[in-house]
Amino acid sequence: MFLIEKTESNTPDQYNKNPRVLLLGYNGANNTGSESRLLSIIQDVRWVLGPEVLLSIPTLNEEKLKRYVQEEKNLKIIPLPSIYFLGLRKLVKNHDFVLLIEGSCYMDTWTPALLWAFLWATRCAHTFKKPCLAYAVDAGDLSPLNKFLVKKEASKTSMIITRNYKSAEILKSVGVTAPIKVTADCALNFETPPLNEIIEHLPQNKGLAGIAVVNFYLWPVVLRPFGKKKDEYKWPYYFSRSKKREKLQKKLARSWAKQADHLVDIHHKHIALICMEDLDEDLACQVLSYMKNKDNARIFSSKDLNASKMTGLLQNLDILITSRYHASILSLSCQVPQIAIGHDQRLEILYEEMEMYHDYFFKYNDPDLWEKVENKVDEILENPDIPKKLLESGFKSQYLRSLQNRGLLKSFLKGGK
Repeated sequence: MFLIEKTESNTPDQYNKNPRVLLLGYNGANNTGSESRLLSIIQDVRWVLGPEVLLSIPTLNEEKLKRYVQEEKNLKIIPLPSIYFLGLRKLVKNHDFVLLIEGSCYMDTWTPALLWAFLWATRCAHTFKKPCLAYAVDAGDLSPLNKFLVKKEASKTSMIITRNYKSAEILKSVGVTAPIKVTADCALNFETPPLNEIIEHLPQNKGLAGIAVVNFYLWPVVLRPFGKKKDEYKWPYYFSRSKKREKLQKKLARSWAKQADHLVDIHHKHIALICMEDLDEDLACQVLSYMKNKDNARIFSSKDLNASKMTGLLQNLDILITSRYHASILSLSCQVPQIAIGHDQRLEILYEEMEMYHDYFFKYNDPDLWEKVENKVDEILENPDIPKKLLESGFKSQYLRSLQNRGLLKSFLKGGK
């Protein structure tokens, strides 16, 4: 465990010159959204405090995190145990600022364990009188217990910056009393070249349709003392598998495959099966296996492509059908025509703010989902300018709001509150 000991060189004056900032999020998961956010936030903190700021990034998977973040003099990657309470408490105690940087911060959709980590860090920061900021995050579905915990612990946060107005409303509705500001996602400022190596591997003679899949039936990850190895995320956390869920996954894969074949047969597109997290690969492989036009499809995974390359892919699509929030966010600057199939509130809220909810967002459990998706795909490809106008307006609004993040971060880090 990386800890900074207080020595003669670590005087209060030295802390002021080189403050120690803890960046706590979903780090090291081969997740394009988390990767793009982390890299953007590192730039934001260095913009405020200078290149000498001391950054610490805890992770459950050190090897994966080192794929896209390199340790250096002033940046340390810190292995965190699965049972994180003691280790996280020590980390908070030995840093000057705590930043909660995971977008899905105040929700238990994916796993309550992640939410509890952020609430525990907030509680520890309050105990040790360390300023704690939730930086451009979401709030969403919460169980009654977690509503109580969020009200109690999130209220101890120095400031919460949400990336949409609905999240601010959710936090206030459960009784959170911490100061709340609203901006937009940090990844909207993710710096990437307009063209990069991925372009060389894209088909030149046909358009490319992107399908960003999520296996809705793996979640939430639950805490249990033992389980099947194939269901293990990282002990003691296990995916919510069952025979019923596996049948639903197969049905989902067949539906995606049918939609992909429709794009090939009717619209003559190549298919990019996009895995924004390597956990999506199993479903993407299943989709590919069910396709009749397998030669016209390829899997692109965050395990192989860094955030810059994945963004280059997303921004060069003719159309995107996404169940991943950051696939939408990272393609917005190029106004890639898109529709969303969502199972949590993040895409739903984003599409509401861009005034695309009623026509371009579909819930994953809609009984007429795939008929609606197919009809909307046909409509978009026949006249892509209609959604592009909404996307242009939506991106402008989101981007301008995202520019406020650095100013709020500067106020927090320089003022200490």
